[in-house]
Amino acid sequence: MTESVLPTWTTRKGTSILTRIPPRLLRNPLHFLSLGFGSGLSPVAPGTFGTLAAIPLYLLLAQLALPYYLAIVALGFGVGVYLCHYTSAALGVHDHSGIVWDEFVGFWITMIAVPVTWQWILLGFVLFRVFDIVKPWPVKIADAKMGGGFGIMFDDLLAGLYALACIHIALQLLA
Repeated sequence: MTESVLPTWTTRKGTSILTRIPPRLLRNPLHFLSLGFGSGLSPVAPGTFGTLAAIPLYLLLAQLALPYYLAIVALGFGVGVYLCHYTSAALGVHDHSGIVWDEFVGFWITMIAVPVTWQWILLGFVLFRVFDIVKPWPVKIADAKMGGGFGIMFDDLLAGLYALACIHIALQLLA
């Protein structure tokens, strides 16, 4: 009996290729997390859907005092290094497009000490996605040169920091 697979698109050096994720991977809690509770399986814009899936968790985290929020984000990054490496190795593809835990953490970084209103969440979402997609210096270098789970996580950390800086500049300008 052959196992059915869920198709997803992965980009390798600018070329999109169809890769498949065996459903058994979703039964593993580590893969389930790295695939963003399944949001990374979207056939279009999995990173965007992963970031959208991060918003409800952000709304829970935003209720915490800032030191606890920062601790959870740091823990999410550390755990993400392992999760992303684990799933990447299982799929045999570095930074498979379905792996979106890095988008979760990148969005949470974007939203550090930002008011919890739909307008700021929308701005944070847009800014993070822009920096994650455009990959300005040094994000693009980190994405290209760093391997393993740390490399998968680090470029989104940088994109999140860019978005965080922009959103805090906007907060200061509007204060």
